[in-house]
Amino acid sequence: MLLVIDIGNTQTAYGLFFKGDPDGSWRTATRPEQTADELAVQVEGLLAFAGHRLSEVTGVCLASVVPAATAAAVRMCSVYMGVVPLIVGSETKTGLTIEYDPPSAVGADRIANAVGGFSSEGRALIIVDFGTATTFDVISAAGAYLGGAIAPGVLTGAQALVRSAARLSGVALEAPESLVGTNTEDSLKSGLIYGTAAMVDGIIAGIKAEQKTEFLVIATGGLVEAVVPHCKSIDKVEPLLTLMGLKKIWELNKGGG
Repeated sequence: MLLVIDIGNTQTAYGLFFKGDPDGSWRTATRPEQTADELAVQVEGLLAFAGHRLSEVTGVCLASVVPAATAAAVRMCSVYMGVVPLIVGSETKTGLTIEYDPPSAVGADRIANAVGGFSSEGRALIIVDFGTATTFDVISAAGAYLGGAIAPGVLTGAQALVRSAARLSGVALEAPESLVGTNTEDSLKSGLIYGTAAMVDGIIAGIKAEQKTEFLVIATGGLVEAVVPHCKSIDKVEPLLTLMGLKKIWELNKGGG
């Protein structure tokens, strides 16, 4: 049984694969201060929803951009599962050529997204991940990771506004009925949701024009449902893309799950 873990700055995503098939996925808040023991209790509870236990896990594939949380996850795997996790990095076998400079600067989650998308579609891709940051990853038809763009995420932008403007307070991340907000709350929602959607459409149009390539555009990430309905350039939504990419990376390096 394979457990894949994607530790992001804001959220951690888990995916369970039993005999190669998806058997559950969950998201939790990322807590860098969490100990391996606390993490084990949490993950054991998540696996219980699928009728499994930590002791049944035979392999772990891990992507992380939070070093402190990585250490706790590695220790949890060792103590409670008796396994050494495969930690994804630029030198991990992925089936892709990484043309980033330097390759080691590419986030493990972005690598997993690229692998998940290309292994499924086998064509030129732009992958938009709506998370702490809104990231754009560009993969050529030949399977080369070309690079991309990083913009503030929707939630990150909202938090920055609230911190910097004394008269603004937190709002729900949902689109108002009208682009023209008639009160402060709706004005904030409009700028955050419609503004992010316009930025996404603009960057995608720019990448396509610059690269002179027909790309399939895939959206993923924890905030994908809030923004994608207002984007014009997204072709496909795959909420579990990162987890599917981690599963594929595991198979390339270790065999089946």
